[in-house]
Amino acid sequence: DQCDTLTQQAMPAYVIDKGIASPELLSHVLVSKYADHLPLYRQRLIYQRAGIDLSRSTLSDWIGRCGVELEPLANALKQVVLQQRVIHADETPVTIMRMGDDEKKPKKGYVWAYATTQYNPVQAVIYDFQDSRSGQHAEEFLNGWQGHLVCDDYSGYKARFKSGDVIEVGCMAHARRKFHELHVTGKSQIAEQALLMIQKLYAIEAELRKKTDSTAEHRREYRQQ
Repeated sequence: DQCDTLTQQAMPAYVIDKGIASPELLSHVLVSKYADHLPLYRQRLIYQRAGIDLSRSTLSDWIGRCGVELEPLANALKQVVLQQRVIHADETPVTIMRMGDDEKKPKKGYVWAYATTQYNPVQAVIYDFQDSRSGQHAEEFLNGWQGHLVCDDYSGYKARFKSGDVIEVGCMAHARRKFHELHVTGKSQIAEQALLMIQKLYAIEAELRKKTDSTAEHRREYRQQ
């Protein structure tokens, strides 16, 4: 009787149930689009050269399905970032095209990035894509969070500072940029002095990065010397 019994090995787990795409292929499509900035129509051409015909609608569906599966991970990552007392924030413009829009011109969206500090034992960053640079997006993301926010002087963050829950920490890189522009365009001696002072601050941070076992209190004392 045992000879009449067929035993089949269990199928490997797939992200899309009964789908043709392996986890490796889905990862490649996602990385190509979001890390390498390859739009789906270009990816389709690449696959066609390899003899594989994948429609843009199929690739788009895969990305949507992966987004659903990855949402719990993104939410958990957001919670990790919001548990920190110090967060770095910045917003970067990206060009977007909406399929089906009457207006074919590319539009500008923004990727809002919120990251832990370089000294944090858990390194994490969460990207919040929005279709504008409205400060309302930062207000909603940081709603209920209390701590120190390292950012540039963009007015979009000011509402959180006015609430008293968030303390503003200016970004040294953005401050340096203004002095550098002034020095390059006008050969300002005052700007040059400022750049030299900032250079010394950067040297202190470079030394602290070498001290992997340093505590926050030790870093504070070292900076005050």
